[in-house]
Amino acid sequence: MKLYQVRKGQFVYFNNELHKVYSVKPIYKQSVHLIKLKDLSQHLTNASKVERYKPNHLDSFIFNHKAYTLHKDKKAEEGDHILITNPSPDYMDHYTLNEIEIVSSVESKGVITTKSNGVKHIEYLLMVPGRDPDSNPIDYFDKTMAEGDLTDNGSDRSANGIQGEMPNIGDVYKKRDGNHSIEAMVVAINGETIFLGNNLEVSLNELNDSDIWEFQYSLLVD
Repeated sequence: MKLYQVRKGQFVYFNNELHKVYSVKPIYKQSVHLIKLKDLSQHLTNASKVERYKPNHLDSFIFNHKAYTLHKDKKAEEGDHILITNPSPDYMDHYTLNEIEIVSSVESKGVITTKSNGVKHIEYLLMVPGRDPDSNPIDYFDKTMAEGDLTDNGSDRSANGIQGEMPNIGDVYKKRDGNHSIEAMVVAINGETIFLGNNLEVSLNELNDSDIWEFQYSLLVD
């Protein structure tokens, strides 16, 4: 894939696994910045090593260790995840292609997300938890290398091991806290203890729980 064909938000395959393009910086040799959807780990590559994929109705994949199936005929409810596949933001909204956001409230024509974006119902696919029996798993470009992930709902993490990838210094996370949200940056890591700004200290397992914390961006790659 040529560089001019790669843009922020696209789903692509890199090293056989599904990623999302975080940013494209043409002046660098490894110009394409990626986030692996499975575990939110970050990767650098170039345009020739990625293959674009356009998500569709009934596609399923693991996002942040949990499996979801995309549905176009179901409307989101409060607390649901949505994938914005047809972005048409108003001037007060800030979202782009394939943003994954959490619904804060539902209105007749659309939803309001926890990032205060107003998204019309025609702009998103609902991310229904679990793999639909009729779904098309898209986690891997070559499904013969899936290693069992295509039948995994992503809910049974190892109880004895670390849950999820280690964050990087400079990663920014948002915590949902009732009607308020807190954004904090990773400033230090000691084993499985993560130190955030504002004197916050959390375990790795808590930070990787998408019901509590949501990855926003990294100051090191943006």
